[in-house]
Amino acid sequence: MHPFDLKTLLRLAGLFLALAGLTPAGAGQFGVSPLRIDLDRGARSGAITVSNDEEAEPLRVQLRLFEWTQEDGGKDEYRESDDLLYFPRLMTLEKAEQKLVRVGLRAPAPEREKAYRLFVEELPAPPTPGGARVAIAVRFGVPVFVKPAREDMRGEIDTLSLEKGVLRIGVRNSGNQHFTIESVTASAGQDFSRQLPGWYLLAGAAREHAIDIPAQVCARLKQIDVAVKTDTLELKGTLGVNATMCGP
Repeated sequence: MHPFDLKTLLRLAGLFLALAGLTPAGAGQFGVSPLRIDLDRGARSGAITVSNDEEAEPLRVQLRLFEWTQEDGGKDEYRESDDLLYFPRLMTLEKAEQKLVRVGLRAPAPEREKAYRLFVEELPAPPTPGGARVAIAVRFGVPVFVKPAREDMRGEIDTLSLEKGVLRIGVRNSGNQHFTIESVTASAGQDFSRQLPGWYLLAGAAREHAIDIPAQVCARLKQIDVAVKTDTLELKGTLGVNATMCGP
């Protein structure tokens, strides 16, 4: 739920409904900790704690596991999976109650890291008679990573181009486990600087980042330096610029 946490998201949803003249029904507040799980040969099981932060009402949640892959352009794709053991799959939490969900491996560590999202989904309360009410079901996906037997952390800037004033930066994860892109920065001395936020980049996946450069600024540039900062690597690239790259 980046960059909002669950409580912030719920407040925004409640504000929207209030402005629309509707009353939210079944919009509970829950907490999840920790926010990710890492499994490997040395840690074949893990756990998360789900807590009911609702002021008065019991909270019903279900858990569903999805395999997480990234397709062309780094788009996240999810497919329901039973690759991992996890229990319980349904639970009811009373006010301020906490319960543990255990997650474990079924198979040995793979050659390439496998990624999953364990979704904790609120089950809306039964509707109550009278009034216009809208049920809001909150869902949060906990990343679960199954590390490879031998870790190989590598990445590269595999495309760097400027056409019609649009700078395109392609980042590829050429290793066998994920990394998190924290920022993508393009700069040209005092003339230009722009930073974009990043996201997870899974093993073998690639993602393109695009930056628009104003024509009057682009025409002055001779070189653009690019830096991609991840949680484990720092990737750098340089692109020579001429005026033909800036026009329509």
